[in-house]
Amino acid sequence: MSVNKISHIHIHVHHRYSNSRRSTERVVFKTGQYNLEKIKKFQKYHVIPDIVRAFIDTRWMWTIIYCILTYLLIWLLFTFIWWLIMYIHDDFEPDHFSQGHNSTEWTPCVLQIHDFTSLFLFSIEIHTSIGYGARTITLECPGAMVTMCIESIVGTITQSFIVGIVFAKLTSPKNRAQTLLFSKNAIVNQRNRDLCLIFRVGNTRKSRIIDVSIHAFLIRCIRTGEVLSEQTALKLVDDSSENISFMFPISAIHRIDESSPFYFLSANNILTSKLEILVVFEGIIESTGQPVQAKSSYTAQEILWGHRFVQIMDYRKDKKGYVIDYSKFDETNRINTPLCSAKQLKYFYKKR
Repeated sequence: MSVNKISHIHIHVHHRYSNSRRSTERVVFKTGQYNLEKIKKFQKYHVIPDIVRAFIDTRWMWTIIYCILTYLLIWLLFTFIWWLIMYIHDDFEPDHFSQGHNSTEWTPCVLQIHDFTSLFLFSIEIHTSIGYGARTITLECPGAMVTMCIESIVGTITQSFIVGIVFAKLTSPKNRAQTLLFSKNAIVNQRNRDLCLIFRVGNTRKSRIIDVSIHAFLIRCIRTGEVLSEQTALKLVDDSSENISFMFPISAIHRIDESSPFYFLSANNILTSKLEILVVFEGIIESTGQPVQAKSSYTAQEILWGHRFVQIMDYRKDKKGYVIDYSKFDETNRINTPLCSAKQLKYFYKKR
């Protein structure tokens, strides 16, 4: 995430309808969505990928409606093509209908076609490969043979397209990411004489996520006008002894040392600064093998100095196992923590 890649990105104010209905200016919302808009001088539209993405990203109700409309449009389109072929062949003359076939010895392009409705049913039979047997093409019209082949191919492609969309929606990592929780606030407290920035990540499902990794980036809101100009990666460790199975909530810890961008910042400096911490969780869903990614962020006002997360995991004899109380996931307790910067704190211990 280099500085060059994020130049000329405009930041917009997003109105979040919380209890206080405040509007907060941030790069990444708490839900993980980016509050960014990229403006390009020349835009190229990729129609097919956009349609596929629209089918997958929309709600299930609209996906089903879109699929039904797709089938109906294809059936109606080929119904019109069949009607055109038979009209050119004069199959719709009164004495050329199927009921007059024995008397006139007229061979139509398609047998047992009487009106638009029968043509529509014939189009469905070819598209879905049902083939009841009553309506069949003859050897009179080469165009009818070509149309039958094309509609059969289109039908196979359409069915594969619909099945792929349904499968993609059922196994979408986006839905799995919604079951991952980030603590509402990040906290700063003291561990082994070092100040540490900590946030928590939890998994509300019993299904496991393996090969877990957590990343964090400090976004300094230094702007020329309204243009973002700097991002810095934060070094993280977790307190779960490489909890690759992600069975319990993970506390990601950033130790504020000489290499940290927070090294010179005190509690007051952070509170009055315009900064944001982007956090990214990545892992692999064990059941499907698909990657999953969840994002969130913490602004300066969401960093609590001198707090500690409450314990949410306990062994209960009545349950005969460990219980994780996610209702207390965001709760913290106040603890005594120096309000000075990490540099000043290190200097203090060094003098002592």
